Amino acid sequence: MAHERAALDFLSVTSDGLSLRLRVTPKAGKDCVDGSLALSDGSHVLGVRVRAVADKGAANKAVERTLAKWLGVAVSTVSVVRGNTSRLKTVHVSGEGDDLKKAVSRALNTAT
Repeated sequence: MAHERAALDFLSVTSDGLSLRLRVTPKAGKDCVDGSLALSDGSHVLGVRVRAVADKGAANKAVERTLAKWLGVAVSTVSVVRGNTSRLKTVHVSGEGDDLKKAVSRALNTAT
């Protein structure tokens, strides 16, 4: 149970959805979500790789599309809210927070 909490500490339920902390790798071989990654400070982030380059917001748009597909939600509900020019980002997903948290947990458990 403690491992599950640590693995999901990259997310927090908000009044209008879910907030996710990410580490993004642009110019990757494919668009995908890698799962929970530990940072050197002991915190966790959700690893996301995108093929797009980090130029003029292309990678941020790819992150939004990749997360929307991974969670099974509309792209319009996903937005980068912090870290526009950084690999470490915060993304907000609009919707019912508890349902979205369950969707993240399911997606992590079915990842290959």
